[in-house]
Amino acid sequence: MAKKLEGKIALITGGTSGIGLATAKRFLTEGAQVIITGRRKEALDAALQQLGPGATGVQSDSAKLADLDKLYAEIKQQHGRIDVLFANAGSGEFATIDQVTEEHFDKTFDVNVKGVVFTVQKALPLIPDGGTIVLNASIVSVKGMPAFGVYNATKAAVRSFARTWTNELKDRKIRVNVVSPGPIDTPAIDGLAGNDIEQAKQIKAALVSQVPLGRMGDPDEIAKAVVFLASDDSSYVAGVELFVDGGMVQV
Repeated sequence: MAKKLEGKIALITGGTSGIGLATAKRFLTEGAQVIITGRRKEALDAALQQLGPGATGVQSDSAKLADLDKLYAEIKQQHGRIDVLFANAGSGEFATIDQVTEEHFDKTFDVNVKGVVFTVQKALPLIPDGGTIVLNASIVSVKGMPAFGVYNATKAAVRSFARTWTNELKDRKIRVNVVSPGPIDTPAIDGLAGNDIEQAKQIKAALVSQVPLGRMGDPDEIAKAVVFLASDDSSYVAGVELFVDGGMVQV
């Protein structure tokens, strides 16, 4: 059986853990050469050890434009192009409206919105006509999850950009789509709880109670959806938001 990404060069930002790492593994299985980014060298090295020889890594912070310039200069030199871009890097922290600080706002928007915009903009000269871009948003693009307002807004912005960029890039036949995960069992959930195991359990239980399928998702379940959007399996799909959430926002 032919591999869905055979011979493709794929870039995954924030590829050192969770959804990014699972997608890197899945892309490799489907025949792609994979480049991942991460902000911390030790995490990047650990991820590359898991991924094996088909993957390379570049230490890079998506919110820093100088880092993106270095990243794309290196990819241009090594590979000459990017066939698939998965703009996955993102972060979030709890803060109700009365708790939001300028620092919290700037940090969240820098990574989740500014980072995505310039990750895509600076990749475009390397993406051949007919390439694919997948943006990682979240079910909170359409849900008003309490104490997560700034994060929610960043993901709504990401979803909006996919609509605009689908129109702006249509002449180049570059398809832009969004994957919006529901509750996924990743280290990010534990991070939200400040690595408090008991609090993390409570957060997960509260989320699962809202999911019709009755469980958290696995990062590989998102990865498989990203492969679909990145490959020719979705050749007539453009500008969509694909919810992978166990039915959480659908019913």
